[in-house]
Amino acid sequence: MEQELLYLSRRDVEAVGLDISTIIDLLETAFTEKGRGRVEMPPKPGIHPAPDAFIHAMPAYIPKMRSAGIKWVGGFPDNSQRDLPYISGLIVLNDLETGFPYAVLDCTWITAYRTAAASALAAKYLARPDSQVCGILACGVQGRTHLEALQALLPLQKVYAYDIDPHAQRRFVEEMSEELDLEVTGVEHPKEAVAQSDLVITSGPILNHPQPTIQGDWLPPGSFASAVDFDSYWAPSALAQFDKLCTDDLAQFQYYRELGYFQNTPEPYADLGEILIGAKPGRENVEERIMAMNLGLALDDMAVAPEVYRLAVQRGIGTTLPL
Repeated sequence: MEQELLYLSRRDVEAVGLDISTIIDLLETAFTEKGRGRVEMPPKPGIHPAPDAFIHAMPAYIPKMRSAGIKWVGGFPDNSQRDLPYISGLIVLNDLETGFPYAVLDCTWITAYRTAAASALAAKYLARPDSQVCGILACGVQGRTHLEALQALLPLQKVYAYDIDPHAQRRFVEEMSEELDLEVTGVEHPKEAVAQSDLVITSGPILNHPQPTIQGDWLPPGSFASAVDFDSYWAPSALAQFDKLCTDDLAQFQYYRELGYFQNTPEPYADLGEILIGAKPGRENVEERIMAMNLGLALDDMAVAPEVYRLAVQRGIGTTLPL
C-alpha cells in the first residue's frame, strides 16, 4: 500500500484560518497535560550557522491530544534585510500507530500564533484581569499576533507601540488600529511604551549578547510582561524588580542558561504547566510585577498543528504527496 502525506504550504496554513481563541484553548490543554507530567518533550538541540541565528529541532508527544511530531525551525535576524521572515521552517506530524509521517506543514504562521497564544495564556493567570493598556516593543509579526491574542482575553483599550524602525511602527499603528478597533499610539522612546502600560510585550531578535533597553523603575507595579525575545530587551535592574518570573519549561531554561543565555536573569519560580494545575500560585495581589519568559516549545506546535491538519482535510486544502 502506497503511503501518502498531506503538504500544507504557508498559504495553505493561513487559508485554514484557525482562530486565536481556539489556539489559546489548545495550548491550555497541552500545558495542563505538561503540568501533570503527561507529555514527552526533550530540550531542543540546535545549530547556529550565523551570529544570533539558529536552526532548532523540536520534537514533542502529547498522548491526550494524539499528537506526535517535530518542528525544524530557523530564526535569522538578518532576513529582514532580504525582505524575508525572521522565522521559517517545517512541521512534520507522525502517525501514532505506524510512526509514518502523515503531514508536512509550513511552520511560519503556526509559530507566530502559538507564541502569542502562550503569552496570552500566561497573562490569563499572571496579569491583572482588568488590564487595559498594552505596550508593544517591536512592531513585527509577534507584536501583531500578541496584540490579537491579548485582546481575545483581556479588556484592552489603548496600545503604545515602539519600534527602532519608524516605518514599521507607523504601519503597525495604522493597520492594528483598524484591524482590532483599538486606540494604538506610536511613541518616540521605549520608556513611553513601558511606563504607561499594564501589559508589556517585547519581541525583538533573540541575542546572545544583548544590549538591554528597558531599565529599572520603568515598569509600573502590578504590570505583566512577556519577554518573547528572552532577556534581550530587559536590563538586569529591570529583571531584578519582578516579584515573579515564570517560564514555559524549567529544563529548557536551564539548558539555555548553560549555553550562555540568562546570565543576569533571576531563577524562574514556576513553569506555566505548574501554574495551570495549581501546583504554583499565579498572581496573588494587584501590586506584583510578573514576567513570563517563554522559550517557545515543541509542545505548542504539536498542540496546534494537528488541528490545522484536521481542518485542512475537512476543507480540501493542501497537496497530497507520495512518500
